[in-house]
Amino acid sequence: MAHIILMQLLAAIVVALIALLVGGEAAGISALLGGLSCAIPNALFAVRLHMNTRKPGGASPTTFFVWEFVKIGLTMSCLAAVAMLYRELNWLAFIASIIVVLKSYILLLFRNRS
Repeated sequence: MAHIILMQLLAAIVVALIALLVGGEAAGISALLGGLSCAIPNALFAVRLHMNTRKPGGASPTTFFVWEFVKIGLTMSCLAAVAMLYRELNWLAFIASIIVVLKSYILLLFRNRS
């Protein structure tokens, strides 16, 4: 799980740097905020799930689904907060970063496990 979280954080930073170079400061900040709005709730979900697997009874499916809904709620709240509070939001960079971060785990599927 740590690999996925690190990959998502790295993806958010890379997209933000590319957006900064291509679109300027507002685009870079927009991309970073969009990426972090998805990566941070995913990280919290992964940490909580890992903590539950360490318990004597293990993680239950109910716990998984509850924390999945919490993650989705946090993600939506963060995205809405950025959209409402950041006045110079560059929507293209914002949406592109969200997509890249949410799909960055696919890169781990193609990694050679030697």
